[in-house]
Amino acid sequence: MKKFIETVKNIWRIEELRNRILITLGLLLVYRIGSFIALPGVDSTRLGSASGAGSGLVDLLSIFTGGAFTRASIFALGVMPYISASIIMQLAGIAVPMVQKMQKEESGRNKINQWTRYITIIICVFQAPGYLYTYVDAAARPEGQFWMVTSVIILTAGTLFVMWLGERITERGLGNGVSLIIMIGILARLPESFLQEFIGRTTGGGGMVVILLEVVLWLAIIACNVMLVQGTRRIPVQFAKRVQGNKQYGGVRNYIPLKVNAAGVMPIIFAQAIVLVPMYVAQMPVFKGNPPMWLQQFTNYQSFSYNFFLFLMVVAFTYFYTAITVNPNQLSDDLRRNGGFIPGIKPGKQTASYIDDLLSRITLPGSIFLGIVAILPAFVMMAGVKQGFAQFFGGTSLLIMVGVLLDTLQQIESHLLMRHYDGLMKSGRIKGRTSSAFGMAG
Repeated sequence: MKKFIETVKNIWRIEELRNRILITLGLLLVYRIGSFIALPGVDSTRLGSASGAGSGLVDLLSIFTGGAFTRASIFALGVMPYISASIIMQLAGIAVPMVQKMQKEESGRNKINQWTRYITIIICVFQAPGYLYTYVDAAARPEGQFWMVTSVIILTAGTLFVMWLGERITERGLGNGVSLIIMIGILARLPESFLQEFIGRTTGGGGMVVILLEVVLWLAIIACNVMLVQGTRRIPVQFAKRVQGNKQYGGVRNYIPLKVNAAGVMPIIFAQAIVLVPMYVAQMPVFKGNPPMWLQQFTNYQSFSYNFFLFLMVVAFTYFYTAITVNPNQLSDDLRRNGGFIPGIKPGKQTASYIDDLLSRITLPGSIFLGIVAILPAFVMMAGVKQGFAQFFGGTSLLIMVGVLLDTLQQIESHLLMRHYDGLMKSGRIKGRTSSAFGMAG
């Protein structure tokens, strides 16, 4: 406890770090206040009867927006359109050589950021009317096209404002702003979810003993996720000696850290997006509210078909996104240009092949563990945990919370160590993901 108090004092002594923390907290507070401001003309007391209430898509989007989606807030769309635009530009960087070339230049990256903002606006313009028609019940909104047009403008402006808040946090605050906004929305649901679980257990569902067991299990799962995020396989690299004048350069040994989960949370997001497609299909008018049995299985969180398919998709997308994130050929070329080599491996193609084989081996257990994390909420719900609290036992919610918190703590530790203070841990260093929750550079 004394060590913790001393660390807090050290953090507060550093003026730059103190200002960054206060700016971050202030901007996050603005976001949370805005998430409770409903669209003009919307009767919030009638939103519970919205046609989309309780569906899997609503639950997922509500998690990412901290409940703003279900409250018909001005921030109802959150940063998800920006995330979608960023993913589109990432995929364009693979398929389009011109975009790939632009990613390597500072001016090109600025241009890509500008394009991402334009794509965000386009997505909002198309997504906002669908949200208003589908999830805001007719009884809860005014009639007329004027309200629809103004609400679309407000929702689009709200997303752009949230995106601006995220950029300001990244620039002047602490951590990746977009990731922190998503994380704070997820954490906002935790107290209410836990309180509902606590009341349910204490009023006849097992009592305090079951609650304690659930909390212990939850903490154990968090610890395993921390190991997944921080787990690395270090490849030893030797740099050749160079003598210039009376000085010797190189000749030192270093390491290439390959992450067990290089893909982050992206595979779960992609997989859930694919698995949600049957939910859309099942709601099509052609089925008249009675879709086939096999299709109904994919609309049930706890069904075997849904979870098995989700697990397979997570494993497949983990390999896919790892292949996008880590390029063995580029690593091999960078090593050769800097005079480095892996002991016992010839530079060039053999080095690239060695890194690729090693990456494939460590990705297998990482992808399996990530798949298990994705379907853990279903198993927890089968054990009797309420759906709200069960979401925090795995899936995107848990991975985003763990990853973003580690990234933020890593930045705090860096500020402390730069000024010759002790770090946050007695032994070792905190290793974040070096990227945001959605694969975007922080």
